[in-house]
Amino acid sequence: MGARCSLVVNGRSVRVSTGDTPLEAALAEGMIAPVQAQAGNPLAGQGVAHQGAARPARRPPAHRARLESLRPSLPTTPIQGQEAAPPIPVAIRKGTVTEIRRLSPGIVEVVATLTKRPTLEPGHEARVTFAGLPTLTLAPTLRVDGAAEINEAVFHIPRDPEGGPVDTIRLDQPVRLKGPVGRGQYRPGGGRLVLVAAGAGFGAIWAIARAARYVEPAREMALAVGARDALDLYMRESLDWLRRTGVARIVLCADRGGPRPPDVRSGPLTAHLPSLRATDVVHVAGDVSTVGAVQVLAASVGARCYPIMLD
Repeated sequence: MGARCSLVVNGRSVRVSTGDTPLEAALAEGMIAPVQAQAGNPLAGQGVAHQGAARPARRPPAHRARLESLRPSLPTTPIQGQEAAPPIPVAIRKGTVTEIRRLSPGIVEVVATLTKRPTLEPGHEARVTFAGLPTLTLAPTLRVDGAAEINEAVFHIPRDPEGGPVDTIRLDQPVRLKGPVGRGQYRPGGGRLVLVAAGAGFGAIWAIARAARYVEPAREMALAVGARDALDLYMRESLDWLRRTGVARIVLCADRGGPRPPDVRSGPLTAHLPSLRATDVVHVAGDVSTVGAVQVLAASVGARCYPIMLD
């Protein structure tokens, strides 16, 4: 039995992967605007639904009769492996900061030890509050070597090299997590897995990539990682692990000029993506502009795209 089935929405065929609900499938195909756009913050390539639109006219009897004639051919019970996964309930976890490490000039790794195990899936985000600081939307991940205890939350957080609020995070500082937020989590099954990470967005992508190598070791994977400065490509140890597990298509790039290692390409991340296919499943994490651009590229070929936008 395959890991995909099809759904027809408004006359258009939509691919559905394991664990997806019809709403998630329509979002991934770009048929409806994501939550951010519906709230008044449209993404690149996404339009905001007009409020108060007229309700569609009733179907003529002939159309209704045709639908009734097709009904017996539809399955009356869920297909095995295609049942809609129930959403994970929002939970609150509390803890304290136990480790702080500077990964690069623009990225800091913060580890919080929690009183209870977090229930988030790889790629899920959470609203994270370090006591005394503004709440951030972050995606829990793993350390760059893949390590993490079950009651830990590891974060890769962007920082201003000139200094800012992130530099005030201290050991033993209280932390509060509320989540999951977003629907960009890893879903097994489907076509090639294309993972795109900009800056600290690699944290979310690293969690997805590592889970996928354990759950689906034979699944094709392509990874593109970018940063404004080559010095912020802090994830070499993570990429080495992925290569050892069989991931051959890994591309690094940096926006800014100046000296860079020979394996780091020049230019924006979107210029170095693999040629997307309609059967691809794309996860992209990072700033709004990069995420929006990748969504547009995925939509142009009909690929499914799950965005993870981080503060």
